[in-house]
Amino acid sequence: MTTGAPTSPYTARPRRSRLRRYLPLAIAAWLVLEIWLLTLVADVAGGPVVFLLLVAGVVGGSVVIKRAGRRAFRNLNEALQRGGSPQRGGGNGLTMLAGLLLIIPGLVSDAAGLLLLLPPVQKAVSRFTENTLEKRLRAAAPGSLGDVFQQARMHRPDGKVVPGEVIREDDHRGPDGQRPPLTR
Repeated sequence: MTTGAPTSPYTARPRRSRLRRYLPLAIAAWLVLEIWLLTLVADVAGGPVVFLLLVAGVVGGSVVIKRAGRRAFRNLNEALQRGGSPQRGGGNGLTMLAGLLLIIPGLVSDAAGLLLLLPPVQKAVSRFTENTLEKRLRAAAPGSLGDVFQQARMHRPDGKVVPGEVIREDDHRGPDGQRPPLTR
């Protein structure tokens, strides 16, 4: 079916964001660094020490996540009993992230998790994240999210609407010549 709208045979590929371009490289570099550090520590202190460090990280991270989850649930219950909404922040999300970093095997992730457990670091990361998110939301064009959904619903990426009429060859009229009702 043709629409009469000219389409270019050369469609430009959308540019990949920096995050999509460099994130796999950063993850690979992080994994290599973690393995390299674990082998250095294993050479100096021995394999059982490295194993105990990894197990301690998993156990410590699990405890941190469990405590942060309980605190978040307790805050939610208290807020619901008061009839309000839970207080914003509280550091539960960053505490859970710290626990996750402790659970991930490796010395760099453990160091980052332990740093993130410190309240001054949590406040700094929280402030930085809020400021960055606020700047990005201000920079976004108004209604851009609605435009994304509008483009997703259209069959053609250029957004052209083709007026048309549906003609059915098979007519489902009853024996009395009447069409069936639209609703049943």
